Amino acid sequence: MKEKLESIKTEALEEILKCNDEASINNVRSKYLGKKSAFSDVMSNMASLSPDEKKSVGMVSNEVRNAITEALDNRLKAIKEEELNKKLESDKIDITLPSNIRRSGYLHPLTLVREEIEDLFISMGYDVVDGPEVDSDANCFEMLNLPASHPARDAQDSFYITDDMLLRPHTSSMQVRSMLANAEKKPFKLICPGKTYRRDDDDATHSHQFSQVEGLVVGENISLSDLKGTLELFAKKMFGESREIRFRASYFPFTEPSYEVDVSCFKCDKKGCNICKGTGWIEILGCGMVHPNVLENCGFDHTKYQGFAFGVGIERVASLKYGVTNIRDYFINDYRFLKNFDRKEI
Repeated sequence: MKEKLESIKTEALEEILKCNDEASINNVRSKYLGKKSAFSDVMSNMASLSPDEKKSVGMVSNEVRNAITEALDNRLKAIKEEELNKKLESDKIDITLPSNIRRSGYLHPLTLVREEIEDLFISMGYDVVDGPEVDSDANCFEMLNLPASHPARDAQDSFYITDDMLLRPHTSSMQVRSMLANAEKKPFKLICPGKTYRRDDDDATHSHQFSQVEGLVVGENISLSDLKGTLELFAKKMFGESREIRFRASYFPFTEPSYEVDVSCFKCDKKGCNICKGTGWIEILGCGMVHPNVLENCGFDHTKYQGFAFGVGIERVASLKYGVTNIRDYFINDYRFLKNFDRKEI
């Protein structure tokens, strides 16, 4: 039996050396150490041996089993290491190659200007409110003292969805919503930035869609000097500390008196250039004292409360601030244009 065991050992070790994968290792293990293997047959015949022979054959069988098991384990370990090395070699990353450059997005210039305006007015105690872009004719016109005959209420100038609903032509509709929502009729200060829509032919300086910031202050003893001081601070913040503003009389149905506001040209300092068209001044917004009819329409006693309002186009400010000459650049999402605003300070 000893000779038989040694023969099994020799044959098993030779076959183990020829194994190239885990499946062949398992086959050899089953062939030489399994329940139906030659090794098991030898061990099943040990019952017929004498005690001394059992002891001697048992020692040899243990040595054979251990030798085959160790050889199987070592060969399996070597096979797995070889497979791992091949995989590492095939999946090797060449760290000397340049990486793929991924373009990162930037805040849009209109977003930059909007956030700068919001930060300024928040620091002055204003609330920032938002409202629907589709609003009623009453909120957009009627409550704002625009008569039915006003050209702005014509379908040729505004985007009507139904007879009573339209895309808001200005964020002034939030004046009405905010004052009506103020149940206790307390003084307040707010700005409303957002998109507005008007029928217009798109070109380098006009768009049917644009952004606007509406400002509104209502309280006791509010005067024109409060409006002027607010807009002067706004102009200096947006266009430089040396800027001056001037008021020109104008007309808006929802304010009385009404004004157009100009800022001194930041390129020529009022000497005259191509930006200010030789005048030394650049128009930036419209404003005025809130019309008593608007206050009364929204439940405020005009004999007790006064207010001022202003509306400024974000595209207008951005174009002047960044020197953008074509308003369409804001809407085409050209990476070459947008990457110019990837700066912490502009």
